[in-house]
Amino acid sequence: MENKFVVNIIHRPELSPEYAEKVGGKKGLKDESLDIFIFQQEMAHKYGLKTTIQITYASLFSDKICEMAKEHHEKYGDEIGVSLLGLPCKEFKEKYKTEDFCIWMFDDATKAEIIDDVFGLFYKKFGFYPESTGSYFLDAYCINYIKEHYPTVKCAVATCWEEGPKAYHTCNNSWYTFMDGGPWNPWIPSKINSHCPASCEADDSGIVAIPHLSRDLMACFDGNGSNFGTHPQNVLRGMIYYKDKGTWEYPYLYNLIDQFRHLAKYNNGYAYNMMFVGPGWLNRKGRWEAPYELLAKSYEDGMKYYGKLKKEGKLLDLTMAEFADFYRGCHPNYNTGECALWKDILYGSNKELFWYADPYIRTCLDFNQGGAMIDLRPYVARIPQKIGIGTENVYDASYPYLIQINYRAGFFTHYAGAGTIKSCKVSYKGEETDLCLCRTMAKYEHVDGGVKITADPVTVTLADKDITIESIFTFVEGTGEVIAERNILTDLEGEEVTLTEYITAGYGTTEYQQDLTHVLLGVDQDNMLYGFKGRKITKTCAKEAYIIVPEIQTRIVMSGDVNEYEVEEGIAFSPVFRIALRKTVKNGGMKTCLSLQKAN
Repeated sequence: MENKFVVNIIHRPELSPEYAEKVGGKKGLKDESLDIFIFQQEMAHKYGLKTTIQITYASLFSDKICEMAKEHHEKYGDEIGVSLLGLPCKEFKEKYKTEDFCIWMFDDATKAEIIDDVFGLFYKKFGFYPESTGSYFLDAYCINYIKEHYPTVKCAVATCWEEGPKAYHTCNNSWYTFMDGGPWNPWIPSKINSHCPASCEADDSGIVAIPHLSRDLMACFDGNGSNFGTHPQNVLRGMIYYKDKGTWEYPYLYNLIDQFRHLAKYNNGYAYNMMFVGPGWLNRKGRWEAPYELLAKSYEDGMKYYGKLKKEGKLLDLTMAEFADFYRGCHPNYNTGECALWKDILYGSNKELFWYADPYIRTCLDFNQGGAMIDLRPYVARIPQKIGIGTENVYDASYPYLIQINYRAGFFTHYAGAGTIKSCKVSYKGEETDLCLCRTMAKYEHVDGGVKITADPVTVTLADKDITIESIFTFVEGTGEVIAERNILTDLEGEEVTLTEYITAGYGTTEYQQDLTHVLLGVDQDNMLYGFKGRKITKTCAKEAYIIVPEIQTRIVMSGDVNEYEVEEGIAFSPVFRIALRKTVKNGGMKTCLSLQKAN
């Protein structure tokens, strides 16, 4: 289709803004919050942009805000939705006898009671039920309950991308919103687990989910997500601005928006961006050592840039409900992969990542490490996670990883142990290296049934011989399979090179490994339960090597045109598990397949 860059601009009026109340005190807060909301609306409308007004619970008690929302709906075409953020006002605290405010952390009965309360009050104020809602995170229970009882809802803000341990640590180990592992761009959530894209109509929750902000897919993976998103406060909080001839400038904000525009190249012409803000960050006392004048200017400049793109015919501003219809129209196939070949726009390096997600897998390749797999989430498992008070999991809503190099080391550098990563080792005449140590770049190609990523060839030197290797990765849509080809381009002159394709993995949601004693490792019929003894099973002429992790209902399988299959357990000091496939060649290369499967 013709390139379409779509933006959702979402404003959230709050009479008890979560950030400002503790910092700024309550006196005059309601008036200032209303003024900020009005300012944000004015800036969007000034540059010809529609918004979605997500009314909070506290705001539903304000006739002034409700009347303003109706007026803006009639005058500008803004959508009136309802937010499940902004709960902790006086009325809420008195009714529910709690200081909690995250909808996903309540027990299921209270979640339902709060949803009914918020939606019921919305109906009393407006005479209709909303078509959109949202929170920092919405679990499957909340989404399914909303869709069943309020079927008009077709779109929801449902996650903050990669806001887990990194956000927690950034806030002095106090920000209990663990929600790593979801998609970075809009998706249709599974009825079973809201992180996972739906695999078919029966699995479709009935809404289109969007992330809370569009975030830098490199900087937010490596660091704090609250510093690198399409919200001016993120850029200011990250100190990514400067003063030039008396004027504040923040080119990173525009570069970030433009890189999301560029993703149309990898997604059949479709690209997405969103800006979702409440009023707390724009109070007149300033935030993050930034004066109010800079805060206000940054927001107007952001709206001005979106408005400029719209005038040039390069941007389509939609409300959330409009976007839900648009998204389903250009995503008729549930299995289509979401792709992002992402370049560093912050530090000036040549680092490049490739992100891929479909209903069966989410993963990332790092071409600063030769195309190594640095993140892997088994969506195929559709893990039916329960979250909230009364469950075994009160606050951690993250979808488990198998590989996460920032939490679990990645390519290893000290003398004992191993980190989670998937890569390839090259051996020649007793010397060995890992393609993780090679820097390269990648090219994207859409092929029948999937996506092919070809890395620029790299050259390694072993025993004084230069060996050039090309890596090709094919993501097979709707299967949970990633095929890796390692092609030797050098004439070996009859000598032998051994290639070892391997995955070292663990599982969990934080830096700490969970229980491994039920993990089963095997090659064909030979297998063993994990025992922390560093044991191996090695076989030739086998069909597959596999590891079954029952706690996350996942079976990891590797197969290929290879000579040797091996599985290996870790030790207590290094609690990981490993599959390695080897092939010794005199020319050509090796082709292997990593497959993620549901383990019952």
